[in-house]
Formats: sequence, structure tokens, C-alpha cells
Amino acid sequence: MSIQVRNVQKQFGDFVALNDVSLDFAEGELTALLGPSGCGKTTLLRIIAGLERADSGQVVLSGQDASATHVRQRNVGFVFQHYALFKHMTVFENVAFGLRVKPRAERPSEAKIQEKVKSLLQLVQLDWLGDRYPSQLSGGQRQRIALARALAVEPRVLLLDEPFGALDAKVRKELRRWLRRLHDELHVTSVFVTHDQEEALEVADQVVLMNKGTVEQFGTPEAVYNHPATPFVFGFLGNVNLFHGRLEVGDSGGLLHTGDSVLPVIGSGHETAGDAVAYVRPHDLDLERYAPGTDGIAVTLRRALTLGPVAQLELEREDNQDVIEVALPLERFRHQGFREGELLAVRPRQLRVFNRGQAVQEQGAST
Repeated sequence: MSIQVRNVQKQFGDFVALNDVSLDFAEGELTALLGPSGCGKTTLLRIIAGLERADSGQVVLSGQDASATHVRQRNVGFVFQHYALFKHMTVFENVAFGLRVKPRAERPSEAKIQEKVKSLLQLVQLDWLGDRYPSQLSGGQRQRIALARALAVEPRVLLLDEPFGALDAKVRKELRRWLRRLHDELHVTSVFVTHDQEEALEVADQVVLMNKGTVEQFGTPEAVYNHPATPFVFGFLGNVNLFHGRLEVGDSGGLLHTGDSVLPVIGSGHETAGDAVAYVRPHDLDLERYAPGTDGIAVTLRRALTLGPVAQLELEREDNQDVIEVALPLERFRHQGFREGELLAVRPRQLRVFNRGQAVQEQGAST
């Protein structure tokens, strides 16, 4: 089932939770709503589910306006962060609950319910725990049972609100891979809320970046990470270095004057001359030993963390003492033989420039 959200507005008192939000969720895709706390992602999810009413705008399910449709008629499966399992019921009874409370005319026979629950427990790979109680399960097992219970009623849409937020990092990673495999098998139109960038980029087909009740960018994980549309998106998705300066614009590109250095800019055509901020990811920086006349920014290597396959380097600019983070393959770092305290030159391979007014406005919005 496809989902269209059209011009949705929602306020709680003076607080604007959603400001004229419009989105299309394609049928059969897994979409992540990503953003900081208070950006409106959970409110949007609850409005899609019918658990919250929009002040204005529409929610359209498979071409039908469902804005006034009760949550029970929307046929939506909902999975919360804290499982919401019934403690007094066994795993089997929890999964069967949604089927047993259906109106008599729609309720399957007990034999069908037994068959359905067994198949769902097999699907989530927990069929051996049917007679256990939630208190006897791990957090990861409880969340998989909550998902099985949501799927029992064969929802047209599956909505998940921070489904792995209460779990530790290792279990989260295992479960999000499992969720991706499960989705590929079922192809249920799914929307999940998360504030974890890695989770969204790893699991989703599409990512919606939200900030202060608005949509900053909507696209594939590759598109939003490699081609951020705004300073907020750039800063929210992964580590980023900021180079403040003044931009000169010419026919063949531009030059960013930052401190004592001048950096070439291949612009997108939207920047104008004046105060600007360049955004550069740590892995998009080259590093070499400094010599007079060397291109790039003079820096001192203050700290090198060499855990795993990548060396994480902390450098201090000589001209203004700003900190720059660089990520180098460990083999290259060792081959170069850089030492803490050494004077080096850092040079961006690619950077994205935003005029200062836009950058400052969006940085303020993300804090």
C-alpha cells in the first residue's frame, strides 16, 4: 500500500510539531524518518497510524483519504520502542491477541489462529519460545515478538517507532540486519522512526531527514549522504569539518579564503560571493608533511587514534587553532609515519560550500 502525506500541519500549543509536510511513501518500500529529538518524526508516524489527528492536511492510503478514518480501520501494524507486550500472556498468546479480538465475522477459527501464530514465530525465528512469558525473554527477543504480533493481523502498513532504541549496540545491529531481511521477504510498506544515522542508512530504501517540523531532504541513503541538500543534512549525517571564510566566485568555480589558506571550490552554481562555510567529511581530506609553499592548510597533529582499519586524526590549525578531523586508512597512516606534534598540511579533495546566512540558520536549528 502506498502512503501520501499532503500538507500536514500539527501544533501542540505554541509548538509547531509539523509544518506543511508532504511526502510520498512508495508501496513495498522501507522508509526511515530520521532526525533529532523534537523534529516531528514520531508525530508524523502517529498521524499516519491514526493515533494522532493532524490540524490540517491529508493522509492518503492507496489513493483513499484516510484522514478521518479510525485507527482500527486503517489496518496498520505498530511496533513501539518498549515492546508493549502483555506481561501476563505467553509469547504465543501475545502474537495471537490481535487475531482473537477481531470482530466475530472477521475472526479466524482457532485452528487458523494456531497455524498463523506458529508460522509467524517461525518467521521471527522464535518458534521455540511460544510458551515463555515476556519477562523470560531478552530485549531483542521481546522486540521480535512485538513485530510478530504486529504482523499477525496482516497490516497493509507497518510503522515502527524507535524499534531498537531500548537495546544495546550489538543487539541493535543484529536486529536491524534481521529487519532488512524480513522486509525483503514480506515487502510490507514500512516506515520506521530513528535518530540513529547509521541505522537509517543501513536499513532503509529511502530516508526522510526532518528538522524542526519540516523535511530537509528525502532520498536514497546514498543520495542524502553523498549529496546533502542543506547544511543541516551535511552536519547530521556523520562527522563533518567546517571551514569558515570568504567565497570568491568565478566562471570556472570559486575560491574560499579561510584563515591563511585559499581552497579551490567546484560549486553547484547556487553559491554567491561573500561569507561562506565549507563542509568537508574527514575521509575527504588528504594529508602530507608541510613545507613552505605547500597547498592546503597548515596543521599540527595533536592526536592519532589507530583502532580498527582507519586512523582517526585530530589536527589543530596553525592560523586559528580550530580542530580538524581526518580519517585515513591505517596502512597509509603507518606508511607515511606521521607523528603527534608534527607539522602537516591538510587539503580537501572535495568540499561543499554554503553561504554563511544559510549555514548559520541551519546550524542553529540543529542545536
